[in-house]
Amino acid sequence: MAAGLVPQIPIALAATLASRQNEIVRVTGLSNREFLERYAQPGRVGLSGGMTLIDKAIGRAQRHLDAEERWGCWSHSFLFQGQRHDGHHWVIESDLQIHRKHIQLGVQENRISKYFDEHLYSTLAVLDFGLAQEHISVLLREALDLVASRARYSLRELVGTLIALRHPELRGRENVLSRECSMYCSAFVQYLFRKTGIDLAPGVDAKNTTPEDISRTVVPHVTYLLEREPARPRLARVAARVRRRVRARLKHLKGIRR
Repeated sequence: MAAGLVPQIPIALAATLASRQNEIVRVTGLSNREFLERYAQPGRVGLSGGMTLIDKAIGRAQRHLDAEERWGCWSHSFLFQGQRHDGHHWVIESDLQIHRKHIQLGVQENRISKYFDEHLYSTLAVLDFGLAQEHISVLLREALDLVASRARYSLRELVGTLIALRHPELRGRENVLSRECSMYCSAFVQYLFRKTGIDLAPGVDAKNTTPEDISRTVVPHVTYLLEREPARPRLARVAARVRRRVRARLKHLKGIRR
């Protein structure tokens, strides 16, 4: 296939996609590492959510997508690249990362070990669209091209998307703060899939696409969802510790009296 050409979806593949039912496979009892190493495959899409202020802000902004204004579950999306010669699985994503004396701002490659931290990434999902190898090749080729061209992470376009979320009539129009060679995480994923001829969020401009849009796509797929027991509120944890200490103290005092 000549470079730059987008393969058409074969009739057989289109029929397969159309016939598949969207399915959620709920997975429990695994660590982030075990979950990702089991379900990460080239061409699949990852979603993550967390408890940081940024995660909560993005989740809150996506409440406008829900009829009952429930907050979005997802704050970041990325593409799985597959296992490389170093033995590690890698992802390609548009992200902002701050390391000691170094800032990564834009489309980049990272090992999936980045997502093993269960405190930072408390919620994970993997979306499998059952793509043919030729379409996976297009996704990876286009993604790596954006890595090589140093496409930037666009905070400006993120603000434009927040505006569009408040004004739904703007969602299908060009992002009001669009700029060249830049995109945030879910816009990056939407851009890549449209290069294969698959539209994850029809009617929404690529640069107005949110992680929640990706998670709710009607394109047939299987979602592998890592579920955990909900963490007890901090106040409940403190109260439990106090009760344990009180019981231990009473037991100690009874022992002294004897």
